[in-house]
Amino acid sequence: MSVNSPTRITELVIESGVKKAHLSTQATLVLGFLAGAFISLGFLLAIHVSTMIPAQWASFGTLLGAAVFPIGLILVILAGGELLTGNMMSLPLAMFARRIGPGALARNWLLVTVANMLGALFVAGCFGHLLGLTEGAYLNKVLAAATSKTNADFLHAFVSGIGCNWLVCLAVWLSYASREMSGKILGIWFPIMAFVAIGFQHVVANMFLIPAAIFAGYLSWAQLAENLVAVFLGNAVGGAIFVGLAYYVSYGVPSQEACEVQ
Repeated sequence: MSVNSPTRITELVIESGVKKAHLSTQATLVLGFLAGAFISLGFLLAIHVSTMIPAQWASFGTLLGAAVFPIGLILVILAGGELLTGNMMSLPLAMFARRIGPGALARNWLLVTVANMLGALFVAGCFGHLLGLTEGAYLNKVLAAATSKTNADFLHAFVSGIGCNWLVCLAVWLSYASREMSGKILGIWFPIMAFVAIGFQHVVANMFLIPAAIFAGYLSWAQLAENLVAVFLGNAVGGAIFVGLAYYVSYGVPSQEACEVQ
């Protein structure tokens, strides 16, 4: 299996951030919608798999649900998608390398946030509520998970968001390490499984989970908004600082110098 070095990964992520910043509005919105839907489908699968496990084996059900959730990010990375949490690493890294400006970063994050929300709401509304895939036998699992997210105060949701996107962005980072599909899938799988099993909060996943509870007649849009603000900020710190900035100061300067020579 051919593997890229950390220095090469840094170069690839910077180039990816530049490309994402220059995507057309149409492409960004379409790919953002797909990414929001892919993450939501991964969450929907996790809910169904974990619900099938007997109550006395609940811990195993949680682990099994976490083990299948990574299909969402695998689809985003390999099939193509614009996911907010991954962009919270790649675009800041490109900005730290002075390849894009703050305006380009803000534009991308805004468009992708809206598009991810639309994709997540589509899955929650059409598949979750209309088809009943997050209600009936699955409702207790959905409500327990959604309530645990909304009951967290700002500080706890923020810190949980940091932990989540630290792992999510490491999964994206590892996907750049391999040049083969199998290696990319393996690199993505375990960090994503870890954040789900731990219970960290992911802003796009919450865009699906909490509305699924709302469509079922529980919780409120105000609770969703309050949660998303805290988790968004935590995810941004986890991606931009704990991964993007950390690796930029470690490996990014040679990449920047090489770009200047070229």
